[in-house]
Amino acid sequence: MKIIGINGSPRREGNTSRMLAALFETLRAEGIETELIQVGGTDIRGCLSCYACIRNRDRQCSAKQDCFNGIFEKMVAADGMVLASPTYFADITPELKALIDRSGFVSKANGGLFRHKVGAGVVSLRRGGGIHAYDSINHLFQICQMFIVGSTYWNLGFGGREGDEVLRDNEALENMDDLGRSMAFLLKKLNN
Repeated sequence: MKIIGINGSPRREGNTSRMLAALFETLRAEGIETELIQVGGTDIRGCLSCYACIRNRDRQCSAKQDCFNGIFEKMVAADGMVLASPTYFADITPELKALIDRSGFVSKANGGLFRHKVGAGVVSLRRGGGIHAYDSINHLFQICQMFIVGSTYWNLGFGGREGDEVLRDNEALENMDDLGRSMAFLLKKLNN
């Protein structure tokens, strides 16, 4: 069983990646394979609304000049995914939004490739806007018929620009531990 974590932050070592690392530690302790995929700060572009994915139904986006298709293949192959983002003006980063729009479209155009996978959103924030960003991530999971895993609180962590402040948010770290255990529990039930 494998969970991929997609870091929507352009800061590869920032608060968002530290929350994913805490989550992955628990998942690995539960016997779940993990892989971190960086989308923040990449060249990924938004959906062109060309509908080629509907016509072609080849499990790919027709726009092949960026990193999307490689990431999408990993999303399809995994048993579940964690989409993580810092909060940018009360929402997710543009790179993660581009991935969500395109992957949702290609998944649905090809018969629901994400159906019954496990999903969770993780958001880091300085002060506000985290719930809206969290909701933006969960829209993909809902429309793609995925199982959304919750925890003891919203999957949010507070930290500023230094990149490691979230490590002082004990509630966030406890929540990542619980989220990891809950994701592992569900994956094991689904794979019985």
